[in-house]
Amino acid sequence: MSSVAIVDYGMGNLHSIAKAVQHADPNIEVSVTDLPSEILSADRVIFPGVGAAKDCMAALTERELLPVLREAAKARPFLGICLGMQLLLNESEENGGTACLGLLEGRVIRFANDIHDSSGRPLKIPHMGWNQVTPLKNHPLWDGIPKGSWFYFVHSYFVVPKNTGDVSATTDYPNPFACAIEKENVVAVQFHPEKSQTMGLRLLSNFLKWEPSA
Repeated sequence: MSSVAIVDYGMGNLHSIAKAVQHADPNIEVSVTDLPSEILSADRVIFPGVGAAKDCMAALTERELLPVLREAAKARPFLGICLGMQLLLNESEENGGTACLGLLEGRVIRFANDIHDSSGRPLKIPHMGWNQVTPLKNHPLWDGIPKGSWFYFVHSYFVVPKNTGDVSATTDYPNPFACAIEKENVVAVQFHPEKSQTMGLRLLSNFLKWEPSA
């Protein structure tokens, strides 16, 4: 039986994610764990995250999971979600500047306070609620997910990869920003697939079937 480890470091919607993964594929073995042996023995790894970057990096450091995540991302399909996506980059400007995992080159920056929609109405920060996603690549993660599909977001910061080729999809708020990234074994999304109903479950199902070497 194929297995997926959801990384538990005290910062994430772990029950919701585990339930959504099990719904996407009832035949997969799901573990929510902070044990390096379980993470590194799983066929796939999901790295969720909510909260502040500094607190999450401190929690990962305390549990000695930083090298585990770096190793896992090199060896098996790896999905980052929300803050778990942001922490994959080099650094975040949150909390006055926070060094992150450095699995992808780039930075995490905050939305400006004075952004407006096309009608001139102010947009709230955090960016919260449903928004449309535009895939930029023919990646297996997007199989069966039409351009403009709606996903659920909650975030004040967004990623700016150094290499634009790492951007897998964008969302407008009000200008396009990278809402999904990909590199080798790693894919990551800013939105919450576990809260995104049919399309979110489809994305999780696609991840659970994805073979990076294919």
